[in-house]
Amino acid sequence: MIRNLFRRDDGRRRVIEALHVRINAAARQPGLYLALGVPDTVEGRFETLCLHVILVLRRLRQLPAPAEDVAQDLVDSVFAQLDSSLRELGVGDLGVAKRMKKLAQAFYGRAGAYDAALDAGDRPALAVALARNVLARDEAEAGTPLAAYVAAAAEALGRQDLDALLGHGPVLPDPAAFASPAGNPGHRPA
Repeated sequence: MIRNLFRRDDGRRRVIEALHVRINAAARQPGLYLALGVPDTVEGRFETLCLHVILVLRRLRQLPAPAEDVAQDLVDSVFAQLDSSLRELGVGDLGVAKRMKKLAQAFYGRAGAYDAALDAGDRPALAVALARNVLARDEAEAGTPLAAYVAAAAEALGRQDLDALLGHGPVLPDPAAFASPAGNPGHRPA
């Protein structure tokens, strides 16, 4: 059913918008900020949005057609939202172009790092990349709880087909379930 709806332009736009909204909601789960230590800042929200889009794109690359089209439309939608957000903040046309280029470089750089670590099953490398990019911290262990969440999210997405992703949106684990024992992300008992 969704594949037929996706073939029509108006249906396609609605499906992508709904998926985008659901990814935004996943990226704003309070547990990411309260339990896993993501800074609740513009940068932190950008990082969690990128992270969740990257996870969904990973899954879409594994699925048959029209998943590739969905992936491209999703990327287009995300970058259109970022462009619009910059303009709402009062950034002019020339500034938007420069910032969009930087945002695209950041997005694709993170996608490469997260994909490589997930593909290799290298949780320590994933923790390092997440600590640096998402948490803005140099301590690799700070990213360990977030890396556990990301690995579980990738696994959960791996069980979802295209109809499920487009129909219900990504079903992901609760980020709060991956907090360190003391409730302090990156905390290591003595």
